Amino acid sequence: VQLQASGGGLVQAGDSLRLSCKSSGRSFNLFVMGWFRQAPGKEREFVAGVSRGGGGTVYEDSVKGRFTISRDNAKNTVYLQMNSLKPEDTAVYYCAADRAIMTAPVTTDASEYDYWGQGTQVTVSS
Repeated sequence: VQLQASGGGLVQAGDSLRLSCKSSGRSFNLFVMGWFRQAPGKEREFVAGVSRGGGGTVYEDSVKGRFTISRDNAKNTVYLQMNSLKPEDTAVYYCAADRAIMTAPVTTDASEYDYWGQGTQVTVSS
């Protein structure tokens, strides 16, 4: 499974961006998908995750109400819509796939994810 993230860029505070992550592998619908981010000098942190069918989502507290994760299994793609961006959202954003058992919930633990994309830079200026 290869994950290709895109959509990052340089924006101003209050702007929006939509990140995309396309999987090249088969059986995309069997993976729980997540977005993580890593700012300079900080550890990688969970941002959002979505269940296999798209009906279940989990968000990190600081992005609730601003970010929306979704997926299109027909296109093997997961999205992260980011609104009302803040300078503290500046980071490299990574998508990841969790090959979990069917009954497993969306996890926020990066060590549970099996495949990672290359990252896309998001920079928010004040």
